Amino acid sequence: MAVGRLGEPGRQVSAAIDPADIAAIEAQLGRVPRGVVEIAGRCPCGCPTVVRTLPRLPDGTPFPTSFYATCPRLTGAISTLEASGMMREMTQALQDDPELAAAYRAAHDDYLRQRAELGQVEEIDGISAGGMPDRVKCLHVLVAHSIAVGPGVNPLGDKALAALPTWWENGCCTPREDEA
Repeated sequence: MAVGRLGEPGRQVSAAIDPADIAAIEAQLGRVPRGVVEIAGRCPCGCPTVVRTLPRLPDGTPFPTSFYATCPRLTGAISTLEASGMMREMTQALQDDPELAAAYRAAHDDYLRQRAELGQVEEIDGISAGGMPDRVKCLHVLVAHSIAVGPGVNPLGDKALAALPTWWENGCCTPREDEA
């Protein structure tokens, strides 16, 4: 996938992404997005909610988080789940349930495969994200992965996603230019 510049210096994203999506992501994050190659998921309002990023950012930094949640309402809801102790419960479930552990390892393999499609980065070779494959240390990564690839690939991402409230019900998190 060709990567090109849109706008000001440092904004390196795929030329195939609509500039309105990049503007929405920038508003969501409060900063210029880096290394974005695809909108991997959208909220019901149509705004990006998950992006797919390069494994090496434009400044050369290795970046293992291939699927990154951008919607502030989504990330806030996930943070609430993290604070509830869900990660600890999930990590224990991995130790207690060999079938779940095998499915989670398969999710790890899927994550690595999808990242490798965008390029190899030696510094993060074999490292996925979110604690995969042995533990859970970031629900944001797992939920973003589940949103990007759909149900049935990441069992713990699916479980966390199902536990979230409907974060989009209060309207779009990203003001449009005509609303600002």
